[in-house]
Amino acid sequence: MAVGVSGDDLMVRVGPDHTDAALARPGTRVFDMTGRPMPGWILVAGTALSEDDVLGEWVDEGRAFAVSLPPT
Repeated sequence: MAVGVSGDDLMVRVGPDHTDAALARPGTRVFDMTGRPMPGWILVAGTALSEDDVLGEWVDEGRAFAVSLPPT
């Protein structure tokens, strides 16, 4: 899985090595649905995705990480 939708927000799998850089971008926060943060995942606020190119960048980033994983 590369990206998903949670309410109005976009869940993006960026990987543990890219989490800090992703969290430095506007509208992001740690992905935490159960009281325990999920390493390598972030949430991007829907309000930060009003431009198609910004949404596309996040989808591309999630896809890039997902395709870097070994096949299961």
